[in-house]
Amino acid sequence: MTNITRLKKELSDKQLIAKCAKEFGVAGDANRMKICFLLCRHPELTVSEIAKACGMSVSAVSHALKKLKSIGLVQSRREFRSKFYRMTGSKFSKVIKQSLERG
Repeated sequence: MTNITRLKKELSDKQLIAKCAKEFGVAGDANRMKICFLLCRHPELTVSEIAKACGMSVSAVSHALKKLKSIGLVQSRREFRSKFYRMTGSKFSKVIKQSLERG
């Protein structure tokens, strides 16, 4: 098998490539990266805590968290009126965490 043939075969998993592109595209936004940065450093935060720390509106943070949740980077739990968010243990969230910790 030639090198080019092997490379083409590696690229044949179009679903995996599309998934990675989507994840990096969603997480690549500066505001969403700020949220990930905070959640990497704190076990759980509420939407309002994140909004205040990032200087964003609660609705903007909620929207960003919804996108991060849709790709499996964050998860939430409700406690009375507050919703708490945390990073998941997904491979992609680990990559982000390592990248942010390296600086």
